[in-house]
Amino acid sequence: MSALTPAADPRPGAVLADVLTPATASATGPRAHVRDALLVAGGAVLTGVAAQLAVPVPGSPVPVTGQTFAALLVGAGLGARRGFLAMALYTLAGAAGLPWFAEASSGAAMPSFGYVLGMLLAATAVGALARRGGDRGPLRTAGTMALGMALTYAVGVPYLALATGMSASQALAAGLVPFLVGDALKAVLAMVALPGAWKLAGRRN
Repeated sequence: MSALTPAADPRPGAVLADVLTPATASATGPRAHVRDALLVAGGAVLTGVAAQLAVPVPGSPVPVTGQTFAALLVGAGLGARRGFLAMALYTLAGAAGLPWFAEASSGAAMPSFGYVLGMLLAATAVGALARRGGDRGPLRTAGTMALGMALTYAVGVPYLALATGMSASQALAAGLVPFLVGDALKAVLAMVALPGAWKLAGRRN
């Protein structure tokens, strides 16, 4: 088959982290807690690293970054609970001063902080859908990623307007429109990467 179907999934209801980590570490008990803590920390670090891949957008205080894509992959790969915790760690540490928001920034006062809050919500929703097979095929993956991106903007754009005094139309022009093409490319990349990872996981199992 060209892509793994839910029927071929060796572990229905699982996410990628559940099938790609050693079986001995996925059992309940202290080892499972250690594994989950490492996955959560790794998800936060991955998002922080991706946030440094930033390109300024003329006329907008929000740059194009790999941050959103990483947050959605963290949600899909870890599931709702661990995805939420990873993004909560990323958000709280950045708000407290760790310079791993976009362009090595930190703090909760910046106009783009709403996007970080939106990504926390998006990673949780994407993780919940991933447990229901939302990342197993290209079309379902595209829909899952589109929902996650929409949730990010649903929080980020109004926050941008409030933080800067922009009108709704100005906030959309500065905080949404410049990113649509890039988001479409990210969705295409996810359509290839996530089902492909499941296909490899199926062969492994």
